[in-house]
Amino acid sequence: MANTSMTPDHETTSDPFADPAGSDRMPLEAAAVLTVDRNATLTIGSEALIVLDEGLRHRRDVSNVCGLLPQLSKTTRAIPFFNVLWAELEDFDITIHYAETTSKKSCRPAYIHYTVTDKSLHGHAKTWIEALMDRAYPNKVQRNKRIKVLVNPFGGQGMGPKLWTRQVEPIFAAARCEMNVERTAYRGHGIEIAEKLDIDAFDVVACASGDGLPHEVFNGLSKQSNPRRAFKKVAVAQIPCGTGNAMSLNLNGTDSPSLAAVAIVKGVKSSLDLCAVTQGNQKYFSFLSQAVGIIAESDLGTESLRWMGSFRFTWGILVRLLGQTAYPATVSVLQETDDKRAIKEAFWKATREQHHAEPYEDDDQDTQLPALRYGTVNDPLPGEFQTQDMPNLGNFYVGNMPWMSPDAPFFAVSLPADGRMDMITISGQISRMTALRMLTSLENGNLINFPEVTYRKVLAYRIAPRMRETSGKRRIRAKIGRWLGGAAKQKEGLIAMDGESVPFEPFQVEVMQRLGTVLSRRGGCYEFDGPKGH
Repeated sequence: MANTSMTPDHETTSDPFADPAGSDRMPLEAAAVLTVDRNATLTIGSEALIVLDEGLRHRRDVSNVCGLLPQLSKTTRAIPFFNVLWAELEDFDITIHYAETTSKKSCRPAYIHYTVTDKSLHGHAKTWIEALMDRAYPNKVQRNKRIKVLVNPFGGQGMGPKLWTRQVEPIFAAARCEMNVERTAYRGHGIEIAEKLDIDAFDVVACASGDGLPHEVFNGLSKQSNPRRAFKKVAVAQIPCGTGNAMSLNLNGTDSPSLAAVAIVKGVKSSLDLCAVTQGNQKYFSFLSQAVGIIAESDLGTESLRWMGSFRFTWGILVRLLGQTAYPATVSVLQETDDKRAIKEAFWKATREQHHAEPYEDDDQDTQLPALRYGTVNDPLPGEFQTQDMPNLGNFYVGNMPWMSPDAPFFAVSLPADGRMDMITISGQISRMTALRMLTSLENGNLINFPEVTYRKVLAYRIAPRMRETSGKRRIRAKIGRWLGGAAKQKEGLIAMDGESVPFEPFQVEVMQRLGTVLSRRGGCYEFDGPKGH
């Protein structure tokens, strides 16, 4: 499962009072400790704000027998810098807002308030506040983000507005973010909003939704008069309020709205590959995945099973795998490699070198989108593409991020900006036992290790899917399978782009490296550490 901790994985938890080695910030000796009222001290440690307050020992809690008994509280608490949302000094009063963890899956804004009683320490207190804010917002982490919030009132189970109001808005407010909130009213509304967005007025577009609204925002930005500048200027983020919430899982490390809110506040602008898709006479962009076969059917063909929540996706896969369902297609690929060992080694090398990754730049002089290198789906197939007819294709899945839904890291070795798409193809005729083993190994990212799985890094591809002809017992079995899988009324095949349905027609895709901009916790890597097995 994705990391939902409030502290990024790459931070350690050593002595909190130690000065971090090699820090380019203000020396801790100059402003590390501040003495305040109640004989309390506030100390800037290596990874956390340390509050030492003897008064905490005797403080009463209303939840503790109506406050009649002293709360058994430690005199010291540590607030990780990642959780510190804001700190300010007004006259001699210090207020520090932070995200207080309430469970593994949630947090809420809280604050501490002290007075500097020694008036001669006012200058020191001012310096101390700045030092704390520098720790809370290190280099490349923007303070006071200007956020355009789009709330989808229809996504998931319709909980978006409540989740935004109760769990996210208070955190953005505590972090002194500027917010402009708008509800989407219909499918495609996000495209219209992003197309007309004043990109100089906002730093972030945050989508309180599933993955469909970010897809619309990317495509709306692509329609601006200076689309490349729009892609660079505005970061797209997700407040997870849908079913899959893949974008948040991969970039924020969580599908909790409140934890994601903190990750967005502390997010670093990062580049993201986008995939240019042509189908018929249409051109649009995909940021997450393209699917034909079992995955598309399990995502789009299980609408009648929404009462299952996110489990409907797993159930749909299980039914179709056990039914040995095939989705024939002709697939043409411009492949870089299908050497799984080399692919994994490249991933681990990139993960180790994430702190030395190419820095994000937003000074691109080009304003228009890059030209398609391999033409459109209507053009003759480029000679360098390799074509294969796959009459027994079970699963065709291409991704740009590891997590596709909670507990489903299909593309365990994908990277945000390597200029490659990760392609998985699996026969629909594999044994049911193998299919079950694949499903149970999926959570650990080990799908790539199965010999029955073809895993490739590709630059471009074209696929022409077709309906499978069935008769007699096969037709009856297919009907039963569709009924069990929630698609009893389905009459044609399904294709999913970022979880959204598109026509069941041939399409072509190529990578646009580093075209999009997002917010992430680690910059050059997603919040997944790769396959657990070798």
